[in-house]
Amino acid sequence: MHTVRHPARIRTFHPRRGRLSGRHRDALARLWQRFGLDIADSGDPIDPAAVFGRRAPLVLEIGSGMGEATAELAGADPDRDYLAVDVHTPGLAHLLDLVERGGLTNVRVARGDALDLLAQLPPGGLDAVLVFFPDPWPKARHHKRRLLQPAHVPLLRDRLAPGGTLHVATDWADYAHAALAALAADPLLVNAHPGFAPRPARRPRTKFERRGEEAGREVFDLVFRRAGATADVLAGAR
Repeated sequence: MHTVRHPARIRTFHPRRGRLSGRHRDALARLWQRFGLDIADSGDPIDPAAVFGRRAPLVLEIGSGMGEATAELAGADPDRDYLAVDVHTPGLAHLLDLVERGGLTNVRVARGDALDLLAQLPPGGLDAVLVFFPDPWPKARHHKRRLLQPAHVPLLRDRLAPGGTLHVATDWADYAHAALAALAADPLLVNAHPGFAPRPARRPRTKFERRGEEAGREVFDLVFRRAGATADVLAGAR
């Protein structure tokens, strides 16, 4: 099976600074070795079974923020493993704290570029990819930095197992429509709904969603599945 590599790197994220509280600094120091993963530039393959200590369906959350959504989803879904990736160290430290307080064993946190991480994960190895409120890069000259664009769709799709789900949520209308067009253009991705999806009840409401609502912005959900036996059955049942 071939490996899909992303093109020459244009960053899809803002490197953010943030101060660590004492509690978060302590969580990072104590828990990183057990639950943390630094994404290497080497491109060496990552074995999820070695990372989690078991073989289970794997969910990748890209841009986990402060980690509340990750912890809530993983806590309610112990039969799947959750790998959260972000570049914001205080947010990752907060997630580690939530993991410890919740007694969660099915969460790992990765620090670095999500595209590098995707390139190192096995093709067909993900049960789901979650992208909740990614950086919208609202200025037209910055649209090339958006994660959800045609150049990145093959890598995202390639890492999904047949029938695996890509779930995107954004409160930027032009980004939502651009992402819908990019995903719909891939012949191996099946839209689970005509156009945008109704808000899934199990998707946690994040602070980014609340901010968007307070600013009067509509939230858009997109749910696509990689074509395969499961996806074909679902598509035929619509």
